[in-house]
Formats: sequence, structure tokens, C-alpha cells
Amino acid sequence: MVYKLAHYVNRNSEIIPKEIIEKPPSAELKPNQKDQDTLPPYDILDQILHYYVDEGYSMKDILNLNLEPEIVKWVIQAVNRNEYKRRQAAPGLKVTTKAFGIGRRMPIAAKYEA
Repeated sequence: MVYKLAHYVNRNSEIIPKEIIEKPPSAELKPNQKDQDTLPPYDILDQILHYYVDEGYSMKDILNLNLEPEIVKWVIQAVNRNEYKRRQAAPGLKVTTKAFGIGRRMPIAAKYEA
């Protein structure tokens, strides 16, 4: 989604430098760190997040889509485990029909399981 937005912004002229768009994503917490060092490939991660967050699929439903079970479980557990962080953060820009924030609230104190 971020890449689509960047290309949309650049549709008439280069506002976001190409080097920024092509740079591998990173939290930049350590030298030479890249998101892909600890996360699944974005095409897989995006699919899982789309079905879980945007479409409201359960873990069981997503596992029926023939995605790698261990990756699906890890991503969903990470989303659930980090729910409290979304309560602490400032509101973010909403670019999908369902986004973290007001559009999606999950319990944080009752050990919610998908």
C-alpha cells in the first residue's frame, strides 16, 4: 500500500525520490538492518494482514488459503501481541477501508486469541 501511495504521489512528477522508494524497508534500529531480516516477504505478509485486518478472517480461514501455517500463525500472534502499541500511538493516516485504530479494536487485557 505504501508503494502504491508513493507512486500515486509521483504520478505527475518526482516528489518522492526514486532512491527512497527503492530502498529496502527498515526500522533502522541497527546498522544494515532490513525488515526482511525478521519479517516474511511483503507479498505474503500483506496477504495475511489484508485477510486478518481488512477482511476480518479468522486464523483458521487464512490457513485454508494455502499459506504457510507457521508464517500465518506468527503474523497473527504478532498483530495480537502488539495491539497495546496501537493504543499508545498517535492516530495514523487511514488508507484502507479498515485500519488499526477506531476501525478495529481488539481486547488487550483478556489474552485475546484469534
